[in-house]
Amino acid sequence: MSEQSPAEDTREEHADALPEYAERVLEVAERIPPGRVMTYGDVAEWLEEGGPRQVGRVMSLYGGAVPWWRVVRADGMLLPGHELRALAHYRSEGTPLKEAARSAEGHLPRIDMRRARWDGGACAVGHT
Repeated sequence: MSEQSPAEDTREEHADALPEYAERVLEVAERIPPGRVMTYGDVAEWLEEGGPRQVGRVMSLYGGAVPWWRVVRADGMLLPGHELRALAHYRSEGTPLKEAARSAEGHLPRIDMRRARWDGGACAVGHT
């Protein structure tokens, strides 16, 4: 039997997989124009790899260096714990919002996903 177990060999092969994937996720976030958003799932679909949870994990660990507020939940709710910072960015960029009803908790608006969602548009060339 070799000195390294198969599990250790696998870990070494994939040790840099997350940083490479993270870099790709962050590149997509940087391409999203001001005033527009993509969901976590949109980013994963764009990359043809991973899923919404993987993208969310990357954004939580590494997203501070990019416009993190442009990668959002599919329901348009603001990122818990970062609502006010995100809202300031959305308002300064002119991101379409749906104002909250007075009965809504915290009276925070949601992103108007129908109008704000970006599909890659003209910048989609060479996206993968």
